[in-house]
Amino acid sequence: MAHHKSAKKRIRQTIKRTARNRSLRSSMRTAIKQYRTLLEQGDAGVATEAFPKIQKTIDKMVTKGILHRNTAARYKSRLSQALAEPSAPAAATA
Repeated sequence: MAHHKSAKKRIRQTIKRTARNRSLRSSMRTAIKQYRTLLEQGDAGVATEAFPKIQKTIDKMVTKGILHRNTAARYKSRLSQALAEPSAPAAATA
């Protein structure tokens, strides 16, 4: 256990920041899961409207230092691919 005042403070700060980061990361993941369920249900219109909000949420995590920018780019890329996938076969058959 820490004996110095500054070390005790750092421990308190770490606990607080960890809890905040965990909560924000969890809310981001929940939003992504909800978006994926929209895609699975076939609500392309609703999913298209929700996509910018998901992007904004992911970008906020980068700004706050919770996600690395490359990780965020990968998430956004995969989500946009998932959005484009159902419409691609329909366009090919038409």
